[in-house]
Amino acid sequence: MRTKSRLLLIVTLMLLGLTTATIINVSLNFREYSINSAIEKSEMAASIVKDGLTSHMVNGIMDKREHFIEQISRNNDIDSLWLVRSQSVIKQYGKGFNHETVRDAIDSEVIKTGKTVRKITENSDKTSLRVTIPYKADTTVGNPNCMSCHDVAKGETLGAVSMEFDISSMRNSGMFTILKILGINILFIVVVLILINYYVSPYMKLFTNLQDGVARAYKGDFTHRFESKVGGDARKVIEQMNSFMEKMQGTFGDIKYNLATFIPQGCVSTIDPLSEAKTIINELSDIYKFKKTIELDASKDEVYKRLIDIFKLRYTVGNFSFFEVNNISQERTLIYTTNEDGTTICSDESIENAKECRVFRTNSVAISTEFPNLCHSCVDSNMHYVCIPFNINNEVSLNVSLSSMNKDDVEMMKQQTPSIKHYLEAAKPVIESQILMERLRETSLKDGMTGLYNRRFLEEIIDKIMSQAARTKDTYSILMLDVDFFKKVNDTYGHDVGDMVIMEIGKVLKENIREADLAIRYGGEEFVVLLQNATLEGTNVVAQKIHAAFAERVFNVGSGETMQKTMSIGVAMFPTDGDTIWQTIKLADTALYSAKTTGRNKIVHYDPSMEGEDVR
Repeated sequence: MRTKSRLLLIVTLMLLGLTTATIINVSLNFREYSINSAIEKSEMAASIVKDGLTSHMVNGIMDKREHFIEQISRNNDIDSLWLVRSQSVIKQYGKGFNHETVRDAIDSEVIKTGKTVRKITENSDKTSLRVTIPYKADTTVGNPNCMSCHDVAKGETLGAVSMEFDISSMRNSGMFTILKILGINILFIVVVLILINYYVSPYMKLFTNLQDGVARAYKGDFTHRFESKVGGDARKVIEQMNSFMEKMQGTFGDIKYNLATFIPQGCVSTIDPLSEAKTIINELSDIYKFKKTIELDASKDEVYKRLIDIFKLRYTVGNFSFFEVNNISQERTLIYTTNEDGTTICSDESIENAKECRVFRTNSVAISTEFPNLCHSCVDSNMHYVCIPFNINNEVSLNVSLSSMNKDDVEMMKQQTPSIKHYLEAAKPVIESQILMERLRETSLKDGMTGLYNRRFLEEIIDKIMSQAARTKDTYSILMLDVDFFKKVNDTYGHDVGDMVIMEIGKVLKENIREADLAIRYGGEEFVVLLQNATLEGTNVVAQKIHAAFAERVFNVGSGETMQKTMSIGVAMFPTDGDTIWQTIKLADTALYSAKTTGRNKIVHYDPSMEGEDVR
């Protein structure tokens, strides 16, 4: 309705402007017409006076001119009329009747210049026109020769006639005419506004109805139906709009909820579902591309790198840290942090024991602004944060920690949280698959009986060990172990006891080597141990500990009978003895063979003289 009021106001102002312009134009034209009419009268009267005076002079009755002047003044609506003689005429004929001499400055100017002067005098009561017209001596053919009677030069001013006209009636008539024009225009304006209101109101109501419908559609409600009494093309438009809204309702009415099913754990919060749909679709597209990319990645670590790249590119507020949590051991592993010094806002205790972390313990998002000192494991009380938990499966979960010194950044972090979860949700099945593949691969590379890596693992990792050794100049001590008379155990007590012996060797090796060292079940009762960067003395100590520990083991073979076994160990050093790890393993095997053939139950170091001995 405000649009209609504006329209009526604009039309009214335009018509009033047109009326004002018309009145001003009429007023100016009427005034000019009134003045020009009075001037024409004055010129006519001056001509009559001139002709009459000339006739009086020719006929010798100049003494009768006063009556003539009075008649002229009375018959031409002249308020006053008087004659003015020039000095040359006064000198020749005298001052004349009523002192026909100069009365004011206008008379003086006309006598002096010989030019007509007109002056309008206006006040609130009266408007008058003063006109003074000069008479000049001439000898025009057909007219009496002025110089035959006057002793003057040709063109000299003989005198002038001055007249005053009251043109107030013309002004009043003009004002009345203007009032009539104003009245007619006001009536016209009223009629126009009534007609506009009558014909435009339905369209204005339709426009208001359209506004309401569009406003509701903007909020996602397309159920509005447009109604109007207008016909013609407008009616067709209404029908088309109603059809359009029905299609929009069918297409977009529930789009927010339908699209939200593709992005679990929340959706974008806006009051504009179309804009929200665009945002969700764009995010779906990005997540789809992300998911298709990570599906081809070779490992879980590569997927983590993809997630980190996404976090760095899309979520730039403050800093972030990315953790992997072992739900079984309840240890957290820092995968990445934006802090250059490698630190995070989490305490060391919460890294070692995930239960110290509020997010892990409650499995809910922690927002620092919700409560003072919300998470006690945060080491910086001035830091503001949003920490997000995400479960991959029963064994593994992830933590994303967003942090900033600026409290105002928290709101932005909260807005980013759903999107971060969307990416984590997209990565979840891929990470699960990679974890399963790693587990299967680890199973295929480990010996099921001892839990040690198998020979296949050694074959896969040996090249990496060699490359690293070449870069870092690492050395390796190779121990090749074998149970003495193991076949006799299986033959005498059965394979169950033999398996018990093999498992016990695995325990002995785990208990007596470092985490950096590598123990491998090489095959049957043979084991290989790689001691990284061990000295000759250190190698001997480890070999003796393993040898002694195994010899002390007592095995229950049934019926209250027990047994103890010994092992033989061959030792070779890389790169002292062999140029490659594989070659060194073979040399350690040569030393083992020497130990077995020279009495067993001993530790033998490789010596080049052993090369001539028979191989097994």
